[in-house]
Amino acid sequence: MPADITGTEILQQSDGQRKMVFVKGPIFADMILADEINRTPPKTQAALLEAMQEHHVTAAGVCHSLGEPFFVFATQNPIEMEGTYPLPEAQLDRFMFNVWIDYLSEDDEVAVVRQTTATEPEPIEQVFTGEDLLRFHDVVLKVPIAEDVVRYAVRIAAASRPGPDNSLDFINEWVTWGAGLRASQYMVLGAKARALLYGRSHVSFEDVRALALPVLRHRVLINYRAEAEGVVIENLVERLLKSVKESHNK
Repeated sequence: MPADITGTEILQQSDGQRKMVFVKGPIFADMILADEINRTPPKTQAALLEAMQEHHVTAAGVCHSLGEPFFVFATQNPIEMEGTYPLPEAQLDRFMFNVWIDYLSEDDEVAVVRQTTATEPEPIEQVFTGEDLLRFHDVVLKVPIAEDVVRYAVRIAAASRPGPDNSLDFINEWVTWGAGLRASQYMVLGAKARALLYGRSHVSFEDVRALALPVLRHRVLINYRAEAEGVVIENLVERLLKSVKESHNK
């Protein structure tokens, strides 16, 4: 139920008086892992995604602010469909990336098996604090990016949308719904973070291209014709990137 995620009010007695007290749920944490979110009923999904968007929880007409930093990881099981509630597209749009995790390589699987079958796991050590993470966010936002690169991200998102003004025939043929504004925003934000991870102080076109697939994977909806022809979203995004050209102002 939504209250299992957000928290609930309980009747508490103190000093001979009874009063309603709000008990915070697991959503009041810095990092949330929603495992197999598609097994959660729609009302609970809506409560979680409200917290993701608004960074507060409403209970009994009272807003309770969430602490910062706050972000959510969620998983979906692609195998089973029974007893699942697929997230609507508008709710999927709240997530920055959609990352497909395949089977591990042999070396990685060996490492996991060794670590999880040992008698004493290695203790977890804190490497940074929530305040540090907020400062990291500020650094990412300050990374400079040329207008040409921003326009490139915007054009990629715009080119994914079918319509009479779209010049890409394969988009009109295979896509039901294209990416919205958040796609452009997240491609730029992700590209800024990627530039820092690669030791650069500016964003390149390659940074945007590298982030296009995880940003667009859950935002571009392909139609039945595409599925019948064996077209998957990865193929479509690859072709989209080849069709949208970079531009350089002189």
